[in-house]
Amino acid sequence: MSLVLYGHPLASFCHKVLIALYENATPFENRLVDLSDEASRADLFRFWPLGKMPLLRDEARDSTIPETSIIIEYLDHYYPGAVSLLPLEIDRALQVRLWDRFFDNYVQVPMQTIVSHHRRPKGKADEIEVAACRTTLATAYAMIEKQLGESPWITGEAFTMADCAAAPALFYAETLVPFLEDQPKLRAYYDRLLDRPSFARALEEARPYFKFYPYQERLPARFRDAAG
Repeated sequence: MSLVLYGHPLASFCHKVLIALYENATPFENRLVDLSDEASRADLFRFWPLGKMPLLRDEARDSTIPETSIIIEYLDHYYPGAVSLLPLEIDRALQVRLWDRFFDNYVQVPMQTIVSHHRRPKGKADEIEVAACRTTLATAYAMIEKQLGESPWITGEAFTMADCAAAPALFYAETLVPFLEDQPKLRAYYDRLLDRPSFARALEEARPYFKFYPYQERLPARFRDAAG
């Protein structure tokens, strides 16, 4: 198989790329990376010494593609399907790229920072940084609520790369900073993302691993039951 995706089922950034692959039923090998296993680590690090996941390897083109947004744009160009995740028209494409970066930088990153501090030994978490991340998430939620307007997806009528970024980011972030009652558009958007078949498939594959998520009791009930 030409495409190999190195990743882990619990990782939110890996979900982002899986959504893109599943949207177009793109054939690929999903290679789970176990960083505690030397052989598994070596298999990833030989292509990308930074060791970050996900990583896409295209054997047919002898290409190694890191970084989620670059991976999705690569797939959209070289392995296009029925769902185009990046518009051809430049102004629309820039909006998609903007909101893709928005979800990565202002939802994913603060979410992961909060979880990282939770995993630190007792007394080692930086409560000031954690509070700042919670504030960032609250601000991001308000901006998403405004951006959605009457549109089903974050940049309009079409599901795009930005929505691929939004789904896993919001899935985990909502367990840390819940949506407010006065954010109905955000809540409805989140529910649409959960129901999107591509994301639902990624979450189903992650079910056995949710027990390792430190806030598993705050996951949606259907996943919380599996994690318990």
